[in-house]
Amino acid sequence: MEEFLVESKSKMQKTIESFQNNLSKIRTGRANISLLDHISIDYYGTLTPLSQVAAINVADSSTLTIQPYEKNFSAVIEKTIRESDLGLNPVGVGDLIRVPMPPLTEERRKDLIKVVKSEGENSKVSIRNIRRDSNDELKKLTKNKEISEDDERRFHDLIQKDTDFYISEIDKLIDLKEKDLLTI
Repeated sequence: MEEFLVESKSKMQKTIESFQNNLSKIRTGRANISLLDHISIDYYGTLTPLSQVAAINVADSSTLTIQPYEKNFSAVIEKTIRESDLGLNPVGVGDLIRVPMPPLTEERRKDLIKVVKSEGENSKVSIRNIRRDSNDELKKLTKNKEISEDDERRFHDLIQKDTDFYISEIDKLIDLKEKDLLTI
């Protein structure tokens, strides 16, 4: 049964990690390398993550620099970033690409906060689904007389404590990102 609880906890932790990964992609007006994580370049017929075809650095708080490993890919990288859903306008300077971060408007900040809250709610639903699946499994074990009803109640309580903990973690992450977005 301990393995059962560890597995449930592990799934909830993975949900938190996925949520943190999604939050890192929501830009806050400051340059952040993870902003370009989901960008892939057509590299000799294969979609390859940008980080594998170029060195990405933070030049200052509002500019990223991209140094392609092969100079002939500068134009492809610029075009791919420009056509992405990020709303960025890269500028080629020799064999270096500068990506300035446009300042966020108040309206855009509020929209991003809505996106953060929506992502948070989706993660909470995932955690609740894990709890439901775990509780269903406990009921099956009790029905098959593999565990007692007392054990079932005790494990339900433990799973609920884990659920409450991870949902509170999501709330904390939402609050942090919201403060980050509202900071000018």
